[in-house]
Amino acid sequence: MVAVEVVEVTDELKNTYDVVVIGGGAAGLSGALMLTRARRSVVVIDAGAPRNTPASGVHGLLAREGIGPAELVERGRAEVRGYGGQVVSGEVGTVAREEAGFQVALTDGRSVHARRLLLATGLVDELPDVPGLRSRWGRDVVHCPYCHGWEIRDQAIGVLGSGPLSVHQALLFRQWSDDVTFFSHTLPSPAGEEAEQLAARGIRVVDGEVASLEIVDDRLVGVRLTDGSVVKREALAVASRMVARTGLLSALGLRAVEHPSGAGEHIPSDATGRTEVPGVWAAGNVTDLAAQVGGAAAAGAAAAAQINADLIAEETRQAVAARARGAAPFSAELESRVCEAVLGDRRHGL
Repeated sequence: MVAVEVVEVTDELKNTYDVVVIGGGAAGLSGALMLTRARRSVVVIDAGAPRNTPASGVHGLLAREGIGPAELVERGRAEVRGYGGQVVSGEVGTVAREEAGFQVALTDGRSVHARRLLLATGLVDELPDVPGLRSRWGRDVVHCPYCHGWEIRDQAIGVLGSGPLSVHQALLFRQWSDDVTFFSHTLPSPAGEEAEQLAARGIRVVDGEVASLEIVDDRLVGVRLTDGSVVKREALAVASRMVARTGLLSALGLRAVEHPSGAGEHIPSDATGRTEVPGVWAAGNVTDLAAQVGGAAAAGAAAAAQINADLIAEETRQAVAARARGAAPFSAELESRVCEAVLGDRRHGL
């Protein structure tokens, strides 16, 4: 592993960057790392509201199993800064198209110009209106069996009916425990093939609306129904409605749409993260609602490679046009611009 330099941390923004990354989670930082290593000038603007903050650790991430979410972010920031990238705290208020790219305005009054944008703002989990769900979220109220299943293995698990994927969720959690109860809550009781599947797997169905969670000594011990009955449970799985954070891009005409699965809203993109708005890529949960940390990081890296290729194509077109006009290919002015951002012997783009 190659060590990177320790650099001074500053929130002072330059006027223009090759790429502005909005969002500083796994997708955004991974994309920024790839771009800085490609000698691109990059700033990551992070509002500091990661989805996995309540979790005690990140799981299923090769060579970083169980790492705390905050530690993972700090490591990522240090790596990006080590290659000359910036990571600043702030919230983006507006993004507007301009002739040479985009203007990104922060809510604190700062603004920067970007040739390209990488949107990595993540999503918000919208939970059913049941007292106790939000406060226990990421602890003993969970959503992803691959993120939390091992930690609640062999426990009495409940699955709260909340949407079209709830029965599927119950069948998944059955892999980690043979004591799974499906609470239909406000949904119709499972029927037909779904009812047959639950019965075949030994998953009990409890009809009736859930009123609240029973908490004793800071632990979930049961699920209370509106009729007053309590079903003992040690963990509760809930399929949240996942909604991409995209309000800031409405001025560009980029809006979230319903995901084909019915699980929430996302920004559509192709396999490389390219959106329908030229110059804007998306990576992580903002476009892939089901992405875990490893997948989000991989998507950020893939999008970064495509952004760099797109910038190279633009720069090549400009060079060809300049050559056709008889301009010197390596004029003093061009050399000065190329070498503007320098860190040691590593040169970054405009």
